[in-house]
Amino acid sequence: MALPRKRFGQHFLHDPAVIERIARAIAPRPGDHLVEIGPGRGALTRRLLAADLATLDAVEIDRDLAALLAAELASDARLVLHVADALDLDLDALAARRGGKLRLAGNLPYNLSTPLLFHFLESSGSIEDMHFMLQREVVARMTARPGTREYGRLTVMLAPRVRAERLFDIGPGAFHPPPKVWSSIVRLEVLRQPAFAVAPDYGKVVAAAFAHRRKTLRNALKGLVGQEQIEACGLDPGARPETLAPLAFNQLAEAAARAVARHPSPSPPPMG
Repeated sequence: MALPRKRFGQHFLHDPAVIERIARAIAPRPGDHLVEIGPGRGALTRRLLAADLATLDAVEIDRDLAALLAAELASDARLVLHVADALDLDLDALAARRGGKLRLAGNLPYNLSTPLLFHFLESSGSIEDMHFMLQREVVARMTARPGTREYGRLTVMLAPRVRAERLFDIGPGAFHPPPKVWSSIVRLEVLRQPAFAVAPDYGKVVAAAFAHRRKTLRNALKGLVGQEQIEACGLDPGARPETLAPLAFNQLAEAAARAVARHPSPSPPPMG
């Protein structure tokens, strides 16, 4: 049996009741193209393959674990094992090969969960939904409401493209070795149409706004959006970023783009 490796942040799920509950939440259907991120020892993989689905692409970075899974499950033609880093996975190309949208699932490494989520969002047009196990605090941020302590950059970046729903919590005892934190299962339903047309500078404005949470909009966005522009968006320059709805950040990003268009940076002088 493969031992957990710290460098991959491995905690293997072993509780049959939890595995069954996750599978029921995913609810594989005939014709589904599932992608499992980090199958580990294959506890959820086996349960998903027991359902009537079209394909299951399992992405595992640990070569030893991948070899064990390949040896055990190679007879199932629906399973395709990718020995790869999920951050390098081209979901758009995979969806094209499968001939339909993908459904993602898995236990994301807690130290890489945010980069992975942002990577998957880049291919949101190729994804139907996602069911992930994450640190409970991360799921709380993903599903937070404006004005709450958990509301922040992750909440706002997800909002235009997905509807996030916290399903249930999982205690440390369901894993080997037990993590030091509780986990949660979150469902991310990709919206058929974005909640709003995302401005090119949306991410930049959101990152700046939440870089220092205690700053007001006026101070946090200095150099990007001026006080008059903030007021023109119908917003209070003295407000804290965590009180704003996602659409307000998009309005600020549009204002930032208009400011650049009116006052473009001067071209550098020619060399020589």
